[in-house]
Amino acid sequence: MTSRFGSLTLATLVGIWLAVAVPTGQSLVGIDRARLLEGAIDVHVHSYPDDRPRSIDAIEVARLARARKMRAIVLKNHYDPTAGLAYLVRKVVPDIEVFGGVALNLTVGGINAAAVEHMAAVSGGFGRIVWMPTFDAENQVRTSKENRPFVPVTQNGELLPAVRDVLAVIAKRDLVLATGHSSPREALLILREAKRLGVQRMIVTHAMNTPVSMSVAEMQEAASLGAYIEFVGGSLTAADAEARINRYAEAIRQIGPELCVLSSDLGQQGNAQPPDGFGEFLVSLRSRGFTPQDVDRMAKQNPARLLGLP
Repeated sequence: MTSRFGSLTLATLVGIWLAVAVPTGQSLVGIDRARLLEGAIDVHVHSYPDDRPRSIDAIEVARLARARKMRAIVLKNHYDPTAGLAYLVRKVVPDIEVFGGVALNLTVGGINAAAVEHMAAVSGGFGRIVWMPTFDAENQVRTSKENRPFVPVTQNGELLPAVRDVLAVIAKRDLVLATGHSSPREALLILREAKRLGVQRMIVTHAMNTPVSMSVAEMQEAASLGAYIEFVGGSLTAADAEARINRYAEAIRQIGPELCVLSSDLGQQGNAQPPDGFGEFLVSLRSRGFTPQDVDRMAKQNPARLLGLP
């Protein structure tokens, strides 16, 4: 059988996944992906509609997540708010919680408290996460060595007043603050001010991934401020996958599963579909010695607390 990856057979793809998801000398025996996914919450899912290639649309990914008996997903788009999309998807796909949010990039006016207020007020109240700038973050643009407009969060080492305005709305509306693609220094400034202003729900967006690239000490400091640390599975067939997941595992041990959240950050064309790639990520961590209780804490209980679910 030929897959959508050209001449690679399904058996070849499974072999590639096994090589990276499970460390040499360890076994998948006894690891039940279906059980790990049942009740899981993925707070980082990309889908159509979008302005870039995706592998699945929002309705399809909700149906697939429901088929895998997941509890909830959060639809993320870098340039469009997704609270309204979550409302519509819930009408078409019942029996799974679907949430959205807003990323404070150029298309919503950057650091814009009015955009956050609007997102929180959209029908249903399913807009939950506010990401600080992602693709348009100053740290993203500078790290990528691009020459284009960006959205700053600081000036002369201090948070911009507009950031404080946004944080005040997040606190008032009891939303989730996500640090986006901010640098470690910027993220810690944001988290400290958010805590001072009374923000109760915080997460460091894919803390170990470029362009964030937090050290373990920085992640520990962020956790001490009350933020969950997000680890995203992404592609487990990428060349760096085994080393990347090994780094995650070591960092999680030093931070503590009780302070971490797992997600997929999938939906890109050519990668596994978000629920399935998420399940593979959970299996890969189990195979590295984390208990079922550890994985459940990071993939079910912690994200539920983050989203305000009982």
